[in-house]
Amino acid sequence: MADLFEQDRNYTLGDTDLDLIGDRDKLAQWRHKGMGPAFYKLGRKIIYRGADLNAWAEARKVDPSKSGRD
Repeated sequence: MADLFEQDRNYTLGDTDLDLIGDRDKLAQWRHKGMGPAFYKLGRKIIYRGADLNAWAEARKVDPSKSGRD
């Protein structure tokens, strides 16, 4: 898969690139529920690594050709 996010980049809340997976409120809900991509919490700052975002997105990939239907 082509990476959706730059592997070596750090993304913080407010980066418009994060809107690809969810808005600020959705990301906050996922963090509260223990869902969503891995993140770092440094003080009050939330940081997502591009590599973690790509791994999270890849794990949710749906391939219709492998749905198991014949």
